[in-house]
Amino acid sequence: MNSGTVRQTIAGPAGNIECALDAPAFEPRGTVVVCHPHPQHGGTMDNKVVQTLARAFVALGWRSVRFNFRGVAGSQGAWDDGVGEIDDALAVIEAFAGAPFMLAGFSFGAYVASQAALRLADGARPQRMVLVGPSTERQTMPAVPADSVVIHGEIDDVVPLAATLAWARPQSLPVIVFPGVGHFFHGQLGLLKNVVVQELTPRVPL
Repeated sequence: MNSGTVRQTIAGPAGNIECALDAPAFEPRGTVVVCHPHPQHGGTMDNKVVQTLARAFVALGWRSVRFNFRGVAGSQGAWDDGVGEIDDALAVIEAFAGAPFMLAGFSFGAYVASQAALRLADGARPQRMVLVGPSTERQTMPAVPADSVVIHGEIDDVVPLAATLAWARPQSLPVIVFPGVGHFFHGQLGLLKNVVVQELTPRVPL
């Protein structure tokens, strides 16, 4: 992401997992694990939306940990239809995320993040979750905590906005919609970063 990015490899359930760590200049407030989009459609930890999420969290004072799912770039193993990829996320969480920690994901990565959160013990679950363009049509997205930040593009041609609204509606879960924006947030990455920062900044009580 920048000259300060630290590349690190950890042991995962299918072999080594390639990770990228970015941290603020001061002692971080916690750690966020960011999951990337679908590996079979070119998704990697260097995806621009994933990097934007990492930048937002660093701006908030959090250490960001991105990683490549099994079979992607320097991570060993092979695509496992989403099952093993959840295990990969859990391995990264175990390696890096103490308390407090957050989870974030883009597209397929949002699905993985939400499923990984379900498999953590109550006391070890993320403080907040940020899900951008969640894969609500092709994967089975579980219900998520009411304070999760969900962001979707109005004209997303990969995951229709209608699918995400249908998933969110039974949960009474708000969805932040970017008007006129597609799946990859082209031309709107700066706004995406600002909205994430704004949503996660504590508000002064009225």
